[in-house]
Amino acid sequence: MKIYDSFSENDTREIAKELSRQLKEGDVIALAGELGAGKTAFVKGLHSALDCDGEVTSPTFTLVNQYDGEKTLYHFDVYRLENISIDDCDWIDDYIFGDGICIIEWADNIKDILPEEHIRIEIRKDYSKGESYREIKIC
Repeated sequence: MKIYDSFSENDTREIAKELSRQLKEGDVIALAGELGAGKTAFVKGLHSALDCDGEVTSPTFTLVNQYDGEKTLYHFDVYRLENISIDDCDWIDDYIFGDGICIIEWADNIKDILPEEHIRIEIRKDYSKGESYREIKIC
């Protein structure tokens, strides 16, 4: 486990860029954190580091965006999904067990279908350290 201090959105993006150096095709990243914690900022940093095309937007209603680059990045936002079973999400297998890198916002909503081997990232606000401070824990 590694814990980072982020004092800005730019810091969060840089932490994601650092992580990108260790990623390989087939990796799944589960992002957890409250609304406004910086999950999408983290995705933007990863997107930039992988030199992906397009603009990062949260796919809250489409569930997944695909960005092509150095490696394909599948960006999920499963905020609207809750208490789903493996059978409800068999469509996700093509992504999770595919050749790209999956990064999933609100991953706790689908924790029962995540592969055992995944990277968990918890982003937590701590206003006692500043309005923009985030603790980023990578497990």
